[in-house]
Amino acid sequence: MKTILFTLSLLLLNFQLLFAQKDGNFSPHEYISSYKNAAIENMHKKGVPASITLAQGMLESGNGNSQLARKANNHFGIKCHDWRGKSVRMDDDRKNECFRKYNSVLDSYADHADFLSSRSRYEFLFSLSLTDYKGWAKGLKKAGYATSPTYSKKLIDIIEKYNLNQFDKAGPVKYKGKVAAGAGLISVSRVSDIQIFNKRKTIIVAENETKNDLALSLGIKVKQIEKYNEIGPGDEIRGGQLIYLQKKRTKAAKGMDYHYVEQGESLYQISQKYGIQLEALYKKNNMWYGSVIQPGDKIYLRKNKPL
Repeated sequence: MKTILFTLSLLLLNFQLLFAQKDGNFSPHEYISSYKNAAIENMHKKGVPASITLAQGMLESGNGNSQLARKANNHFGIKCHDWRGKSVRMDDDRKNECFRKYNSVLDSYADHADFLSSRSRYEFLFSLSLTDYKGWAKGLKKAGYATSPTYSKKLIDIIEKYNLNQFDKAGPVKYKGKVAAGAGLISVSRVSDIQIFNKRKTIIVAENETKNDLALSLGIKVKQIEKYNEIGPGDEIRGGQLIYLQKKRTKAAKGMDYHYVEQGESLYQISQKYGIQLEALYKKNNMWYGSVIQPGDKIYLRKNKPL
């Protein structure tokens, strides 16, 4: 699969939102990067276009930020029906409705493909071409997947805005022959997901991906990931996190002169957001290691703060 090229403005938007991930603030592009392989894999297993799967996931879960997505890993709004697994109760069309709960987002993706392919009311969709995303979107509305009268239009708009139909032409996800230690899963190659920010190679961590998984999928060492991102052997990475694959620079990119600290933000998070070495950031702002920053503080990113 060819590398997806993003404009600088879209990259900056991703990085501005990146460190709110533990609060569930995925951007659309982070969501796509995290789950496109799952959508492609299920397309080849069950016959649901990857573009439709991603668009539904983005719409139904608010790019993974909805309460249902955070509480139950349910990205497609699938209710219990004949479900015998775990569940949660939430208000939807009616109060206190039963929704399926999954152990992981990838389980939600797999169940979505099973749900569509195993129910007779969706059977007619599988006679359509995988590249006929408009037919699939209209068919899902016709079959009653959602009650919104504009459901099909919303899906089509998302697919076209983010060029999701490119994934409908992707071949099966290729796996490397090595197994990530302790993960129990074969590592998917992530080389095509590498992006450039502040003149450095970067990648966004996929859901449930470990440092070991990422290292294997890129053909690098775990120690390199730790070194370039200034983290220790005991520090875990999380889905949606920005990881540098080269040593960060000593200043931010042109045009990024200052940053105003937001609530709960640390200097390390700012260093990752702009691709600056943490030590360099301390020096630029005349701070000692461990200095406390407050919301609203002005952080210098390219020049040294005046004494």
